[in-house]
Amino acid sequence: MSKQYLTLHTIDDAHPSDIFALAPTSTQVLSASGSSSIRIYSTTDPEFPLVQTLEGAHPLGIHHLATAKESPKAASAGFEGKVKAWGSDESGEWRLEGEIVDQNKPGDVWAIALSADGQYLASSSINGKVNVWSLNKAEGFPKIREYETKGSFGLCVDLSQDGRFTASGHENGSIYVFNNDTGRLSHSLAGLVSPIRTVSFSPASKLLAAAGDARIIALYDVNSGEQVANFTGHSGWVLTLDWSATGEYLLSGSHDSKAKVWRIETRSCVATHSHGDKPLWTAKWLPRNVRSEMFALGGGNNAISFYREAAG
Repeated sequence: MSKQYLTLHTIDDAHPSDIFALAPTSTQVLSASGSSSIRIYSTTDPEFPLVQTLEGAHPLGIHHLATAKESPKAASAGFEGKVKAWGSDESGEWRLEGEIVDQNKPGDVWAIALSADGQYLASSSINGKVNVWSLNKAEGFPKIREYETKGSFGLCVDLSQDGRFTASGHENGSIYVFNNDTGRLSHSLAGLVSPIRTVSFSPASKLLAAAGDARIIALYDVNSGEQVANFTGHSGWVLTLDWSATGEYLLSGSHDSKAKVWRIETRSCVATHSHGDKPLWTAKWLPRNVRSEMFALGGGNNAISFYREAAG
């Protein structure tokens, strides 16, 4: 059974270059690109207006951006090698809370992910190391976990919503799941030999989705490490994955410019949407408010498009 999604609004020229990351909150979407600023758009107004710009956040551009699901916290990673922590007040205004400074050189921190409560940040690196940091400002954002892998570039990372697990995907096709409670490797997952560009835990932290250059989306059981499903349909590298709040659907975006919605229960694609003719770097569900299910897409055409589920 397919699902219908309607284009709600498109912000053309949302950024002057490729949009690499979208990060939603309950009322806004933060966006980042190859330019130096973070732009924040309202998702409660039907026109999706620009409400704030964090000018010069990262001088060489921003490759990753993350928000916490249950806390007004965000983090950004720039091409110059810095990671910045941001917080917002009740009015929705964002401000800089600090930087993770650990003699980071460009590439020491690549992908980033935040825990649901915004207390922890996981990062991957060009040398394969996976780190977890406390975002306790009073303690100066200390590193609390350092996981060694086989040294292949960590292209992506995710933290489970319950904070128990960190997952990383690497250029050599490796996928690792670490237990943050014990500080040990839980699973080294087999199955995809090409570079892994995106990993994402389900909301209940029971499944891990992973994808990349093999154009296949693999689903793994987090507890057993078993591969439980494969989704195929993209004709280009899969660059981004995001679970709906209930865990019923998985949203994917690809170098083939298409976004797909997959129903987990039936292991099937239920919707496909094109986002211009450039790579689709980021696809994110928006938190459920009063409106029906919505997601946002960003990529190489410098635009952000918003879609909502057609009323059944």
